Amino acid sequence: MGWIGKLFGGEAEKPAAQAVETADAPPLADTHAPASPAEVDAAWYRWLVSANWPAASPDTEHRILAELARLAQSPASGAALVPRVPEIIPQLLRTLRDENMNAADLSRQMGKDVVLVAEVYREANLPRYRPRYHSGPPVDSMEAAIMLLGQNGMRMLLARVALRPVLSVQTGALAKRAAPLVWTQSEKCALGASILAPHARASPFEAYLAGLIENVGLVVALRLVDMACKDGALPQSDDFVAGLFAGARLLSSRIARLWEFPETVAEAIARAGRSEAPPLARTLALADRLAKLRMLVDAARVGADDPFVIAGLDRAALACFERLRDEEDEDED
Repeated sequence: MGWIGKLFGGEAEKPAAQAVETADAPPLADTHAPASPAEVDAAWYRWLVSANWPAASPDTEHRILAELARLAQSPASGAALVPRVPEIIPQLLRTLRDENMNAADLSRQMGKDVVLVAEVYREANLPRYRPRYHSGPPVDSMEAAIMLLGQNGMRMLLARVALRPVLSVQTGALAKRAAPLVWTQSEKCALGASILAPHARASPFEAYLAGLIENVGLVVALRLVDMACKDGALPQSDDFVAGLFAGARLLSSRIARLWEFPETVAEAIARAGRSEAPPLARTLALADRLAKLRMLVDAARVGADDPFVIAGLDRAALACFERLRDEEDEDED
């Protein structure tokens, strides 16, 4: 997977459709203290695993966390627990890195993969690229879709296509059930990070990459839970959940380095949520929080105006939170 980092490295132009004004704004007035990252992680984990199960023993929790720590010291072993990516992606990314790239050449290459073609058409016809006031016919030309998405939009799309099977296709009862939701959160986190990045003077594309790969360690961790819990019991203690997310982020960071992602991406994942973190890490931490809260709200586990969701968020963060609604839902509004 080293080619991913090499080909995704560097910055490209930010497509106009991705840009969002996020002028400095103080937090909205609220008398409630913001939920801590650990509280948000715990709420999301318990929803993710549908924890109406008996609690696993403390010894089981300890074994899982110990194995997760061991994999962080040997990230190649952790990476071996997730699938590889489609072979066509490296060729397409090389084309996108070529300054002489044109839409016709890229269209011919992409035409070899019908799944990828469908993804490009779907993306080009999303509201974020086609404003509500646009009344023309849907984009039905491959070259037109590529031109509309732009170089950076295409890079983000290919990054998503490359990493989707890594996170969303798993074996084991828990991992198989939870992985599609983990992938959804990764997509929302990546989009949110790319929206928030200009406000923090961070790279939108690197923010997008960090959001996509941040959960690869969590998918591995869920595989470990499956292997350790054969009796239907699941780890549920607050200490376990905190340790699980901390260990998963560390493993994600080290797998990112193993796969030769930009060092700034690996560092952002490792330092997200820490004090004095670099701008990219702060952006990632906020996007991760917003994506988890968005999913909890959309699943009716908490109200959109609940202080657990909105306390401490400024107007830019709240605007991003709204952008993370499923775009199918936006079309119905």
